[in-house]
Amino acid sequence: MDKSSALEYINQMFPTEASLSGVEPLMQKIQGEIRRVDASILSAVRQQSNSGTKAKEDLADATRAVEELSHKIQEIKSKAEQSEAMVQEICRDIKKLDFAKKNITTTITALHRLTMLVSAVEQLQVMASKRQYKEAAAQLEAVNQLNNHFEAYRDVPKITELREKLNNIKQILKSHVFSDFSSLGTGKETEDTNLLQQLSDSCLVVDALEPSVREELVNNFCSRELTSYEQIFEGAELAKLDKTERRYAWIKRRIRTNEEIWKIFPASWHVPYRLCIQFCKQTRKQVEYILVNMKEKPVVAILLLALQRTVEFEKELEKKFGGGVPTKDIEDDIEEIGTWEDNSQNISKIRKKYEKKFAANQESEENEKTGNKDLSVTGAGFNFRGMISSCFEPHLTPYIELEEKTLMDDLEKIVQEETWDIEDGSQNNVLSSSTQLFSNIKKSLKRCNTLSTNQTLFSLFKVFQRVLKAYATKLFGKLPKGGTGIVAAATGMDGQIKVSERDEKVICYIVNSAEYCHKTSGELAENVAEIIDPHYADGVDMSEVQDEFSAVITKALVTLVLGLETKFDTEMAAMTRVLWSTLESVGDQSLYVNGINTILSSSIPVLGKLLTPVYFQFFLDKLASSLGPRFYANIFRCKQLSETGAQQMLLDTQAVKTILLEIPSLARQTSTAASYSKFVSREMSRAEALLKVILSPIDSVADTYRALFPEGTPMEFQRILELKGLKKADQQSILDDFNKHGPGFTQPSVTAAMPQPMPSPPAPPLAITNPATAAGFIANSEDVLTRAAALGRGAASTGFKKFIALTEAAKDRKDGPLRRLFNA
Repeated sequence: MDKSSALEYINQMFPTEASLSGVEPLMQKIQGEIRRVDASILSAVRQQSNSGTKAKEDLADATRAVEELSHKIQEIKSKAEQSEAMVQEICRDIKKLDFAKKNITTTITALHRLTMLVSAVEQLQVMASKRQYKEAAAQLEAVNQLNNHFEAYRDVPKITELREKLNNIKQILKSHVFSDFSSLGTGKETEDTNLLQQLSDSCLVVDALEPSVREELVNNFCSRELTSYEQIFEGAELAKLDKTERRYAWIKRRIRTNEEIWKIFPASWHVPYRLCIQFCKQTRKQVEYILVNMKEKPVVAILLLALQRTVEFEKELEKKFGGGVPTKDIEDDIEEIGTWEDNSQNISKIRKKYEKKFAANQESEENEKTGNKDLSVTGAGFNFRGMISSCFEPHLTPYIELEEKTLMDDLEKIVQEETWDIEDGSQNNVLSSSTQLFSNIKKSLKRCNTLSTNQTLFSLFKVFQRVLKAYATKLFGKLPKGGTGIVAAATGMDGQIKVSERDEKVICYIVNSAEYCHKTSGELAENVAEIIDPHYADGVDMSEVQDEFSAVITKALVTLVLGLETKFDTEMAAMTRVLWSTLESVGDQSLYVNGINTILSSSIPVLGKLLTPVYFQFFLDKLASSLGPRFYANIFRCKQLSETGAQQMLLDTQAVKTILLEIPSLARQTSTAASYSKFVSREMSRAEALLKVILSPIDSVADTYRALFPEGTPMEFQRILELKGLKKADQQSILDDFNKHGPGFTQPSVTAAMPQPMPSPPAPPLAITNPATAAGFIANSEDVLTRAAALGRGAASTGFKKFIALTEAAKDRKDGPLRRLFNA
């Protein structure tokens, strides 16, 4: 216990003076406990002392036991050594006898084999001199086996003599065989019927000799066979490119004619295969020499015919000697580029494609398991393709130029024949020129695939890129054109574009066709990357071409917006001509609202039917982002608004908002309704807020403006006061009070720079020297600035996806004066 605990314990035991009488008994009890504990300690000490003594005695006993065990081990070891010496003494004579027996047996065996070797060598010598090839082959195999047993006795004179004699016999056999084979192909085999059998037997002797003998014999035979070929086709008459086909006819005729004769060669020698390889190498040298030394540019037809026949010949060799190695068939893949099919057809085609691949794999695995390969077919897996045809690669530039000219001429033709219309019932709404263009490209790709998959195919792919870019330019040029002005300078787009209903359809067809070309060009690049040599695969890229078509899509959609905006010009002008200050009552929506509704009702259903949801959504966003700010700016162009006139205009604004909100259902594309409705409500709410400020009482108009337009400017507020019909003196006091309390935003806005309302059309827009400063530029045309705000700069020169990303990002900007200008 600690000190405090001990005190507490004593206080608990003796709380009063009367309880102190128990101190003495308690002390006695504690002393007794102390004595008991001391006795226990003493007992433990004694017990520990006794245990230590006993442990020492046990350790001494264990030490003595170890010493006794070590002594016994030494005795056993000594007896074992004595026993071993006794056994060695007993077996000494037995080992000598065993070694003697083994040596005698080895000697007898060696002498017996030596006798057999001497006899075999003598017999082989007789057979060699008599050209008994079949017997000599078997005898030579036996001599070689016997000779292997005497490898350890090479230094023995008799063995050395026999080995030299055997080598001489082999040289004799080799010279006889080579001499007999020199008569093959000279016509003697038809005169001497036994010659072929003799040569067949001699092949057995060649197999029994060193492998180098067989190689030398086959090479000599192939060189002798090709001697006449070299003499024939190096002459001036046949050493021409248009005679290339005769070369392959010669070797095929040679193989076919001598097929029976060449059966004398064992299948493992692969003589026809070796002959074809040497033929290909020699032909390549001769054809390459012809191509390099041509004085004039080769005729493309002759060049392609020679290359085609060469490739066909290589395929024949591949099929004959390739050992059944499957070649990649990409014809179906090329045909699938840019095709439309329903799901059931796609599923059926995919199933057939993979069933075919699975069957081929199963057959290949079965052949590997059973070893069912034609041993007469040599060089399984050898690739003959390109052995000769690769020498044409550096000389195929005329072919590529012809393909490019053909594709470009066809492009001009199909564009000229294009009706720029789609037949009724068409599911794709794509121009026939785009599908015809890719059909021509696929035909060109098939032609090249049969000729080359290396540099030539890569060069042709570059041609495809140029042709597709040219088609994109054709589509771009077909879009309706308009006047120039601030919008053209600031955005790269035409300002006023008048489009008819047919023009709107054509623009939609161009959008769909550009999207089709964008997608199909990517599929084309994927297929070419699979076909082409891996060395060129990394350079197969259609991104630049796809960017061209994306730019066409962007240009077309923005042109569509501009064309629809141009139709609104009359209605916007009609809105400014209404005498808003003299209206006596609020009635139905105004005539210009009905005009806007008529325009949209005639155009939107057609556009919604022809455009895909993605592009129709983009079109709607651009239309709302343009029409909303334009309607807002058009309010400032009106003259003085009375309270009744402002209420009527507010009713018209809500009607226009309702019309815009109903566009998705009008086009039957409700998937875009949610985001689009939110966008329209945000754009049109600014016009509603402006009219609410105009309708507010004079004494609270400044507070209402601050509340609804926290970013408003004094100039814009002054314009609102003018619309309310206040005089200059009354305006000044309200403006002073407005400036005293401070506006929420002090930088000039686009609408602040609007001119005073004019009954006549606006003056021509000023030229912009620096388009980047268009945000703060004071223009004379509200419509032009509104379009510039809706479209944004660079629309025609950027990719479609990038343009969408930029415009979507600009929607949520709330800082700076650019929000009103680029409110897209």
